Amino acid sequence: MRSALLVTHTGRQDSTQHARTVAADLIAAGFEVRVVAEEVADLGLPGVTPVSGLAAADGTEIVFALGGDGTFLRAAELARPAKAPLLGINLGKVGFLAEAEIDDLDTAVRGVVARDYTVDERLTLDVIADVDGERTVESWALNEVSVEKGQRSHMIELLVDVDGRPISRYGCDGVVCATPTGSTAYAFSAGGPVVWPEVEALLLVPVSAHALFSRPLVTAPTSTFVITVDPYTTSATMCCDGRRVVDLPPGAKVTVRRGSLPVRIVRLGSRPFSDRLVAKFELPVEGWRGNRR
Repeated sequence: MRSALLVTHTGRQDSTQHARTVAADLIAAGFEVRVVAEEVADLGLPGVTPVSGLAAADGTEIVFALGGDGTFLRAAELARPAKAPLLGINLGKVGFLAEAEIDDLDTAVRGVVARDYTVDERLTLDVIADVDGERTVESWALNEVSVEKGQRSHMIELLVDVDGRPISRYGCDGVVCATPTGSTAYAFSAGGPVVWPEVEALLLVPVSAHALFSRPLVTAPTSTFVITVDPYTTSATMCCDGRRVVDLPPGAKVTVRRGSLPVRIVRLGSRPFSDRLVAKFELPVEGWRGNRR
């Protein structure tokens, strides 16, 4: 039997209704439809299979994420270890990671049923945090890993190494290590470049750095970043994709490198990234003053 995992924001009534529609259509097409156990009652649809834990997507053909980018990133946590393709349907505001909009819902489901889609592999980040030489945290990210000040009223002092060599010491609000996929998220807001997802590279973007040199860096995909929280500065916070947050004491070291597993993202057509960029950011392709020709 073909199977799909459905992840949505059941706290929103419209998201729940659209999820019911997708689930019913997939069941009618012969799919086993899995739903995260905590969301089954809110979905209120008979015939779905409740699942839980990081193995929820094991053996599934596809994972649906119905919602905004937050829902997509939550679904990615389940899709990645199962190596399952992930299809985002935007029910939020920007939804940059989503492949389809709400108006495309029926078309998207038909494409999945007909297996009429392709899959891109997106580079991820693996991250390790060490305190006093002892590994305390291992995690990963699709968009970014940030190391930021733990106290709002103080800057933090961070030493950044790239490929084993010191690059700079920043008095700043933090540093963002991002993938090309994450270049349009936090890294973009911090002044980083937009990088096409087909480009294999890593990004490092200082946040509000009090320094003469605080330019974003674009490095090889094989590069390794080591961010050291100065022993004499304040505490720090490490955050992966805005979802997994860890407090770090002064002296902690955070190592970021290319992830061992990609996230596999579904593409329903051949729409170029340029069009997505213009549509999602509402870029003025005619110029700010309009086309004067």
